[in-house]
Amino acid sequence: MPTTPDLSCAAWRKSSYSNNDGGNCVEIADNLSGVVPVRDSKCSDGPALIFPAGAWATFIASLKMG
Repeated sequence: MPTTPDLSCAAWRKSSYSNNDGGNCVEIADNLSGVVPVRDSKCSDGPALIFPAGAWATFIASLKMG
């Protein structure tokens, strides 16, 4: 079973689509050992979803293609 990465020192960044109106905002951390953590920016102490880096790249490419 894969181990959960230590996110205590992760460098989080908000989605470019996030705003300050309290909308649906997400943050991602840079690729950590082959995974990409994603969390709700309004709940920074909450859980993060962990995606394999390749799956995340495919997801983002699909979004950009429309």
